[in-house]
Amino acid sequence: MKRYRHYSKDRAIVLSCFGSVIEENLYLDLQKDVQERFKECDVFLSFSSRMVLKLLKKNGKEFKNLPQTLADVDMAGYKNIIVSSVNLFPTDEHEFTKKIVDGFKNFSLSKLRITDAILTKTKETTLFLKELDQAIKKDEVVNLYIIHGTPRLDMNGIDSITYSANYLEMMGNNYTCSLEGAYPYYAIKEVLVKKMKKDGVKKVQIVPMLLVSGNHYIKDMIEIRDEIREEFECEIVKSLTSYKKFNLIEIDSIREIIYQNIKQEITKLGC
Repeated sequence: MKRYRHYSKDRAIVLSCFGSVIEENLYLDLQKDVQERFKECDVFLSFSSRMVLKLLKKNGKEFKNLPQTLADVDMAGYKNIIVSSVNLFPTDEHEFTKKIVDGFKNFSLSKLRITDAILTKTKETTLFLKELDQAIKKDEVVNLYIIHGTPRLDMNGIDSITYSANYLEMMGNNYTCSLEGAYPYYAIKEVLVKKMKKDGVKKVQIVPMLLVSGNHYIKDMIEIRDEIREEFECEIVKSLTSYKKFNLIEIDSIREIIYQNIKQEITKLGC
């Protein structure tokens, strides 16, 4: 096929991320680390949030969404493309990414594969949650894990969120809620406070289950912290790295899951 002669480059990795106006550098750091880990590949970055893309453009920062990035990578002539789903749970954002990749397969001569979302496999998810809980645990302090959540109860991947919340609560001294999913904070805060008081809680540590601490950290987590402070001593968990705010994307075990997911799809491509 004559057209295939233009596909002269071997492998590309495309990181498919939601994006952030405030913390886009964390995604750029991830891109740099993936490039270092997979030196034989060229690594590209895409953002899925149109709001983020527009606001970044206003600030003079040009990023592209996944369809634009895949078009560029295809035009550059890469034979093999791995799309890394940099989404914490395999819910709506991950499903949308899959649809884009599946659609692109219909007309691109490249071989395309997409990775799992980060917390998809039971073993990796369990080990990460256990490691995280042990790393942030403090004497006489309970953790309130706040998961972003998904607005629909029939969404693919919601079992991953449910499992994570249930596992964390089973570990002891942990409570969970969401921002906009099942058991949202705004709807259960009175019940949550009542249960904490019954359990004899004095101090609460808020743990944002967010890949990056962008607008949700600034708006929602601080607001929730201030409300809980009316009843208990309360702080947001400190970063496990040198960064000022707590971000899951900086945790080594999260990065390792991303790397292993990419490696697995490279193996499946047979290249």
